[in-house]
Amino acid sequence: MLELRPCCEHCNSALPPASLQARICSFECTFCADCAEQVLGNVCPNCGGGFAPRPIRPAQDRINGNYLGNDPAGTQVRHRPVDLQAHAALAASLRGLAPEQR
Repeated sequence: MLELRPCCEHCNSALPPASLQARICSFECTFCADCAEQVLGNVCPNCGGGFAPRPIRPAQDRINGNYLGNDPAGTQVRHRPVDLQAHAALAASLRGLAPEQR
């Protein structure tokens, strides 16, 4: 089950379950759109992969109990500001490689 983390790992801004601003990597690292695009340049500081918009879990039960009420969003905050110097080196080493080639 996809973990819906409550905030951006870098800037700690709130990312509620229905947020269109949430971005995740394949390991579910979660950042806001601003940090993912502007600060991190679409390079996850934890794995080097790219980001995609986080899916929105349905708020209401429409099929077989598959909704936010049965599988709620996570509450554990993972505020781990990115070391921007280290990230710059990582991003530079990946420059020119598309996320699907990293």
